[in-house]
Amino acid sequence: MTITPSLKAYTEQHVLPRYESYDAAHRCDHVVGVIERSLALATHYDVEPDMVYTIAAWHDLGLCYGRETHHLTSAQMLREEGALAEWFTVEQIATMAEAIEDHRASSDHTPRSIYGLIVAEADRQIIPQVVMRRTIQYGLAHYPELSHEEQWHRFVAHLHEKYDHGGYLKLYILHSDNAARLAELRALIARPDELRHQFEVLFAELTAQ
Repeated sequence: MTITPSLKAYTEQHVLPRYESYDAAHRCDHVVGVIERSLALATHYDVEPDMVYTIAAWHDLGLCYGRETHHLTSAQMLREEGALAEWFTVEQIATMAEAIEDHRASSDHTPRSIYGLIVAEADRQIIPQVVMRRTIQYGLAHYPELSHEEQWHRFVAHLHEKYDHGGYLKLYILHSDNAARLAELRALIARPDELRHQFEVLFAELTAQ
């Protein structure tokens, strides 16, 4: 999908670099991945590429003010960014902000538009190794006081709470390959000895850096 060159340049100069100060699980590589997956999913729908691109680029920007409300803060930051009026109408900005508000995996409601469905699905990068790595990175960044064993228990608790059967993560788009990857991750969660081995390998790698 083609993105307006001036919008892409603005985003690459003024938005994406801000992620480099965030925790390792939410830096520029994460947001670029969400952008790529969003645009791939968007090819199946009648949507505006510039909106899909911008939603993905801004979806986690509010993390600098805290994780619990980052979806709301990110949306508000987008609403307040006057530069976006060069490319979008007031109505489009409102739709993009709603999509960002709705993207969070723990949201208690289904996204209100196809734009929200796309970014929510794209944000769920359920590659087992990536999920495990990001879970450990988050634990190390936000709970550095935890011991090695405590990090393991936090890691397991998070995987069960979010990804296991009955977890809060929801999938929305049939064109995504997330369903097959979620099944793969759940199979790994069901094998605690192998899960512990994977944790130890990744933990050693990440703490040696």
